[in-house]
Amino acid sequence: MNGMCDMSRVPGNRGNTVWIMDIIHDSVVDGEGLRTVIFCAGCPHRCEGCHNPQSWNMRSGQPRSIAEIVREAGSNPLTDITLSGGDPFLQAEGMSQVALRLRLEGKHIWAYTGYTLEELLTSADPYKKELLSYCDVLVDGRFELQQRDLTIPFRGSRNQRIWERNNGKWKEALFC
Repeated sequence: MNGMCDMSRVPGNRGNTVWIMDIIHDSVVDGEGLRTVIFCAGCPHRCEGCHNPQSWNMRSGQPRSIAEIVREAGSNPLTDITLSGGDPFLQAEGMSQVALRLRLEGKHIWAYTGYTLEELLTSADPYKKELLSYCDVLVDGRFELQQRDLTIPFRGSRNQRIWERNNGKWKEALFC
């Protein structure tokens, strides 16, 4: 798209804010290519050895409007988007709006979560499923310190998986 968002496709104003720790531009380690990373506050998983334990507490972030997040994250035409945290699926209602609006701007979206793909697909929370539907790539699974491996791309531990969505179907991707 040309950078303008077709607001007629965006559902009604459900939640106006999301708790965000930071938005970092020009990352090359949080997914393929050059990426803008939205670090969400709040994480229910509390993995031992987590590289970002300050993100566990929702109040570690700042409440930011969906429009403000989209404006800042979408401001660089050269980057795609990564949703990280914390866990973006903890705030799935607001983050689904962020992801939809960024997709409408033509952004390719990766998401990191401690939930597994199976947990998200069977969740009773419709917003988790909605957020998942706007993701192109999902890196799933809790970080496991005993499986930590710094040699594998885009993951912290060997149990984590990378999924790509093609034609509405999820397929595990192999990154050596």
